[in-house]
Amino acid sequence: MVHTKTLKLRIKDKHAAWLGALAREVNQVFNFCNEVSMKASRPYSGKPKWLSGYDLQKLVAGATKGDDGLSIPSQTLQQVCEEYATRRKQFKKHKLNWRVSNPESSKYSLGWLPFKKGAIAYKNGQIRYAGKCLSLWDSYGLADYELRAGSFNQDTRGRWYLNVVVMAQVKPSDGTSSLGIDLGLKDAATCSDGQVLKSRWFREQELALAVAQRAGKKQRVKAIHAKIANRRKDAMHKLSTHLVRDNAAIFVGNVSTAKMVKMGNGKSTLDAGWTMFKTMLEYKATQAGIVFDEVNEAWSTQTCSVCSSVEGPKGRSELDVRRWVCSCGAQHDRDVNAALNIRAKGLAQLAISKAAEAKADEAVLNKEPSGSEAGHGLPAGGILALSAQAAAEG
Repeated sequence: MVHTKTLKLRIKDKHAAWLGALAREVNQVFNFCNEVSMKASRPYSGKPKWLSGYDLQKLVAGATKGDDGLSIPSQTLQQVCEEYATRRKQFKKHKLNWRVSNPESSKYSLGWLPFKKGAIAYKNGQIRYAGKCLSLWDSYGLADYELRAGSFNQDTRGRWYLNVVVMAQVKPSDGTSSLGIDLGLKDAATCSDGQVLKSRWFREQELALAVAQRAGKKQRVKAIHAKIANRRKDAMHKLSTHLVRDNAAIFVGNVSTAKMVKMGNGKSTLDAGWTMFKTMLEYKATQAGIVFDEVNEAWSTQTCSVCSSVEGPKGRSELDVRRWVCSCGAQHDRDVNAALNIRAKGLAQLAISKAAEAKADEAVLNKEPSGSEAGHGLPAGGILALSAQAAAEG
């Protein structure tokens, strides 16, 4: 199976100044597009005109030629115009925010250099871009990939990274089981098989962060924030890869990050990183050819996963109840029980959708000419094997 994949590799710091100079030129082009588009969409007389990426490209044609021209490649120039037009259409505004090149400004725009396919080339451990060879830490083996479009990006610490899209072979999942995942705050995710993703990455560094902030050590503050983000991303990548490899279907509760933030749990909710974890699971599941879906998690905590009676802990007043015993005698861990109920709901939802697809296919095939074999190619009865497995376990 071949899928597109984005690889991120760090560029060595000795090239930071050169990349920063090109990024300032990109900001200049972006701001020019912003000013021209703003004037065109709000003319003093006549009908407003929304300039497309092609219109903007014609206006900046030749900007990279001559001794006084820009140093960025013409492909990057064109890509900036296309990106600007796309974002302005997306946000439906007459103008976007200006890109600021002054590093001392609180509104400083981190460096960004987009490029199209063919603008970069990999050779002998280096990336050639705009006539210059850039050294990088090649942890993926870029020689084995066909490089497509991407960008160079700067982080808050001034480090530069190459983000490039490649076509990669992805091994289909060999898993046969199903899994439910309950999202939480202290534990970011609890799986129906008992696996837990611990949260509180920010909380663990909160004291060190406060000390650095009070001391005015800006670089230390940025380093701590980067450490928190890297630890969170690393833990989520490891668990999501493991879950996709070992399962054929994964179901996650549809808890809303925005609603939890409004309830006053913003710091812990954002620290848990639910959206990032679900995004990782979704794209990895798609690449591995397995089922991934979000299901309604209502009553999943209060419902017994064995007898389906609603006797579990309710509301905020009983959040401290982590284990409880049902009248049927089943002993439950609060989060694991919720994950089991989420899995059951997901399997039931999957069974309904598969049955509807089979019925629709049958209706189509039965309308074929008499020479064709009616019902040929319909999903076999084993398509609902996961649902049967869950029922047997219940």
